[in-house]
Amino acid sequence: MRETPRQYKNRILGYSLNKDPLRVLAKTPHELVRLIRGLTTKQLRRRPGPGKWSIAEILAHLADTELALGFRYRQVLSKNRTKLQAYDQNAWAHNGKYSKTDPKESLAMFSVLRRSNLRLLSSMPRSRWKNYGMHEERGKESMSTIARLEAGHDINHLRQIEHIAEILKRRVR
Repeated sequence: MRETPRQYKNRILGYSLNKDPLRVLAKTPHELVRLIRGLTTKQLRRRPGPGKWSIAEILAHLADTELALGFRYRQVLSKNRTKLQAYDQNAWAHNGKYSKTDPKESLAMFSVLRRSNLRLLSSMPRSRWKNYGMHEERGKESMSTIARLEAGHDINHLRQIEHIAEILKRRVR
């Protein structure tokens, strides 16, 4: 059964509950490096099962998500109450050929974009965290909520990568 947008939002926000979202966002690039250390490109591209993304595909997804969220942050800061368009992550994966991307390039792109977005978020006045956009599927999302969602999204994918990496490393032994 597929999640509704509300269920997805609640699940992802649950991962970042009681965590400082900016701290989570700052740690993620380092955690990704740690988790994939020692894995070959071939291993990073191996899917853990039918219909499941490989680590390489998750890294490409994270890079694209960082690009999309960077744009959303800037939209909301530029125009409070702006419309936020949803996107189909599977279409992005297909069109972006995630399965063929270089995982190291995806990680580098993610890291550069994340630094840029963290610089923006860290310099934002406290009053601007209440600015919001109207997501076409999930409704009102403040800057604070978007950052918490992004932190939860990171935690979700870090767990997936950790699980896949453990399986891959066991196969090598």
